[in-house]
Amino acid sequence: MLLKRIQVLVTLPSNALTTLELMTTPDPFASLGVRFDGSGGRIGVWSASATRIELVLFDDTDPQWVTARVPLTRGESDVWTARSPLLTPGRRYALRADGPTGPRHRFDPDALLLDPYGRGLQRVAQGEWRSTAVDESFDWGGVQKPAVPLDRTVIYEAHVKGLTKLNPALPENLRGSYAGLAHPSTIEHLTSLGVTSVQLLPVHAFVSEQRLLKQGMTNYWGYNTLSFFSPHAPYASRTAQAGGPAAVLREFKGMVKLLHEAGLEVLLDVVYNHTAEEGPDGPRLSLRGLDDSSYYRQDDRGRYIDVTGCGNTLDTNSPGGERLVLDSLRYWANEVQIDGFRFDLAAALGRNAGHEFDPEHPLLTAIVDDPALAGVKMIAEPWDVGLGGWQTGNFPDGWHEWNDRYRDRARNFWLSDVDYSRRASDPPVGIGGFATRLAGSSNTFGASRGPLASVNFVTAHDGFTLADLVSYDVKHNVGNGESNRDGSDNNRSFNHGAEGETDDPGILATRRKAMRNLLGTLLLSAGVPMLTAGDEIARSQRGNNNAYCHDSELTWLSYGPTPLEQAQRRHVETLTRVRAENPALRPQRFGKSGVRVPSASEMDWYDASGATMSDEDWTSPRHRTLQYVAASTPETEEFNRILLIVHGVETEVRVTLPQHNGVVRYRSLWSSAEDDVTGDDGAVFAPGDVVDVCATSMWLFRAESD
Repeated sequence: MLLKRIQVLVTLPSNALTTLELMTTPDPFASLGVRFDGSGGRIGVWSASATRIELVLFDDTDPQWVTARVPLTRGESDVWTARSPLLTPGRRYALRADGPTGPRHRFDPDALLLDPYGRGLQRVAQGEWRSTAVDESFDWGGVQKPAVPLDRTVIYEAHVKGLTKLNPALPENLRGSYAGLAHPSTIEHLTSLGVTSVQLLPVHAFVSEQRLLKQGMTNYWGYNTLSFFSPHAPYASRTAQAGGPAAVLREFKGMVKLLHEAGLEVLLDVVYNHTAEEGPDGPRLSLRGLDDSSYYRQDDRGRYIDVTGCGNTLDTNSPGGERLVLDSLRYWANEVQIDGFRFDLAAALGRNAGHEFDPEHPLLTAIVDDPALAGVKMIAEPWDVGLGGWQTGNFPDGWHEWNDRYRDRARNFWLSDVDYSRRASDPPVGIGGFATRLAGSSNTFGASRGPLASVNFVTAHDGFTLADLVSYDVKHNVGNGESNRDGSDNNRSFNHGAEGETDDPGILATRRKAMRNLLGTLLLSAGVPMLTAGDEIARSQRGNNNAYCHDSELTWLSYGPTPLEQAQRRHVETLTRVRAENPALRPQRFGKSGVRVPSASEMDWYDASGATMSDEDWTSPRHRTLQYVAASTPETEEFNRILLIVHGVETEVRVTLPQHNGVVRYRSLWSSAEDDVTGDDGAVFAPGDVVDVCATSMWLFRAESD
């Protein structure tokens, strides 16, 4: 908040109540970054350790020609400020800072540094950039955020460039750009698919690591942030890039506006855990030169405490580090109208002064309690690579988390368990653990957080694509330049009889069904589903499970899918539709036995014979078939009830549909059994009917009453 406010209720003689707002001292951190007025601009920078900071202004045409140097004055809370009539929109500028020497400091009074709050960025030479003062005005035309309810949210994780680079429906100059993402053909692709929220891989300005540059490679994913306030300029159209940082920002806002008009939310994958300055011997670009000891985690000897694996870790216990994250979030959420954020290696943000994860860390609670961020979706990747870094289920109320336990159980059930069964004749485990994940992971997220705390996913940008998950037993990452050492070896994948490409029709058919089972699990589970771009059409990366350094057709979404790939997309469209139409599939709370919980789903579990599941049915590897009836307990929607059959072995089974109180018929909505969505959808069965369920498949019904 720019000003702290105290609200006091005062009783007047007439007994009427009024609210008086008493203003306290203005927040000194509110002056960070550049602000314009009628006589130029003012800049604010935070540094607790510097002894001198100056603003350096450059010529309009020559980014190396210094036209003015303006000293900054230290003020309250170590915020340094200066004003200059030359600091106007479009002006390129930098900072210089001096300070103490010693192992915890890396000041260089000659180094030109980026403004951590800079809204614009221009590259002026190899490895050299200038901050740029930006006119941020934009006409939103009254377009509001879609505010998609969490239970109706279906996330689509995508790369700005990769999503549209090969789209023939786009003008060539818009492919791979923000404008291309907002093009009608892209929007139609997203809306017809049934997703509600596009989650973009990092779009904060980023650079490739020094190691990759030496190898002639690039950081395609973008997890190496250079500026927390500037959009990545190379993702803008050539016209916008030529127009400079202000034009890039306008194109980005225009993309958000058009997606919002189509009812689509925009979520950003944000990397606040580390920066592009890498290890202590890496480039001095911004924070390192302004106050290394305060912005990065170090021990008393100045050694970096790196829990990110990227060379440095932002210290969110320092006032400047914590405020940098909060102010960046406020900027994107309010000035750029972003709907939510996915926090890369979020556990790193919640480590205390002792570098241990604290679920009540002030930054973690501030992010979800800040009135300026009310209604914004906050999603944690709930781990980092440091000691005690795996924290799934441990974030505070208000946070949603990538559920890796869900991912692993879904993959096990449909892939590695089946692989095991082929080799050992029997599956390794029963169906109980899978059912728990299907029902919202109550063993991971408590009642106060509910099933919507879980962001369910089977694949993500990091790892095998869905097609590769069912086609490869091991990773094939030789092209990454690390001798196949990078990327996870624990993929829980299954190639179904041949490694990689094959012409065997039986293997190909089984792989396709495995993908449909995984997609069905994802989109019919309680929680918030996240679909990875390209999985709807079986995109492959040829077995590469860590394709972060490939900016090529290997990672771009292909267009012109085959008939079988188009059929898989129709399955996804059907699944997102039935999820939206059946609130029993998307409970907001966990149910309690014998108690009616509003907006929960009351679940009853049956075996293949239609009898109530026994304890042995849950745990025995011999029982891998279940039926469950979920009935909604609605607050705002009509009552709804579904039946889902899950069969997890490679032999057909006969299933007796359960006799369930109030149910008179079961209407078929979707099945994973066939390559395409069949004309059998809508077929009606009665309780007690016996149906044949094919090997390793799912079947969804609406349970209806008269």
